[in-house]
Amino acid sequence: MCLAIPAEIIKQLPNHRAIVNLGGVEKEISLDLVDNVTVGDFVVVHVGYALSKLNQDEAKKTLSLLQQMLEEYEQEGQS
Repeated sequence: MCLAIPAEIIKQLPNHRAIVNLGGVEKEISLDLVDNVTVGDFVVVHVGYALSKLNQDEAKKTLSLLQQMLEEYEQEGQS
């Protein structure tokens, strides 16, 4: 199973690269597969590549759902 997750671009780097925020973790990724992205944009990231630009509202909704899933999983482990 593959998982691509939304991440916010927090810094653009040379050579079509960027730093993104992945749930509080900063990671360098490639922007080779997307065009016209800038700091503050959200992208879908998979294996170190931004696959597509994502609407900010949709990105935040998805991140919220992932957070809810994590919290439910952690609660189940405590039962």
